[in-house]
Amino acid sequence: MRASDLQHELVSTSEDLGVEFGLSADGFPVARIADTLLAMVPARDGASFLASAWRLARPLSELTRADFYSHEGRLGDEAAFRACVFETARHRRELSALKRIQTRMMASTPWGPSQLATIYAEGIVSHMTAGHGGFHLSIERNARVLPMLRKSSPWYEEDAEWAIVALTFQDLFTSYERECADETIRNSWPSAWEEIHGRQLAPGQSWNKDREAFERKHAGDWIVISAIFSSHHAGMTEVIATRGARRDRRAEEMRFLVPSAEYAARDRFGFVIDPGRHNPYDGPSSFVGWQGRVA
Repeated sequence: MRASDLQHELVSTSEDLGVEFGLSADGFPVARIADTLLAMVPARDGASFLASAWRLARPLSELTRADFYSHEGRLGDEAAFRACVFETARHRRELSALKRIQTRMMASTPWGPSQLATIYAEGIVSHMTAGHGGFHLSIERNARVLPMLRKSSPWYEEDAEWAIVALTFQDLFTSYERECADETIRNSWPSAWEEIHGRQLAPGQSWNKDREAFERKHAGDWIVISAIFSSHHAGMTEVIATRGARRDRRAEEMRFLVPSAEYAARDRFGFVIDPGRHNPYDGPSSFVGWQGRVA
């Protein structure tokens, strides 16, 4: 595609979605979608991150860094920023067409009394409480959830289980929400995702599947469950490890000294002790709970 054609497409898309792009007074890209403003704010490390503001009527060219708040993820370049803006605009447009109803209702949830309810459709209500929230499905609605994901309880919490509701009733969610739901299912319930999509997930495509593979591989290895910078050995981290990272009272514990730089580069699922390089340690401890246990 020629540069002129790409520019025309961007302008047409912006007009269609009601998006205005510009540069702030500080020189970073900004965009307006109705009352919402988004910005590609430079970070101290030379990268950029997405920030937002609300209900600022001034021209984009007069906005400054002080007008924006929050940190909503890192951005690779301006193309990524524009893609994020368009995605947000499409989400808002689809959301307005869904006509969800917000109301207050007397309801007891697993997370406390409902403070605000959003009715997605008959039998599908999202509740917000003081500390958490989630969906409540009627008996009829819950029966439509795939058996591999269905709960015996009609409550689906907002951190991950909301994705089960979105997967089941896709017409009640925006394209962006459906994409997020698919990602959540893939990471949290990889076996269900594989059955739904008819293909296997490769290593690195599902957090939970990778974690399970890590646990199977290292079930008999010493894995760190606690760590602290050693106050007795410079540049070293004192760690407590158990077989397979077990944390029950019957698990045998051992201490090791690990170079701090090596420990800092540990696997996301845990640090595995290498018996060939990490020797058991029985010297003075920096763990308060161990100080009285060391002779």
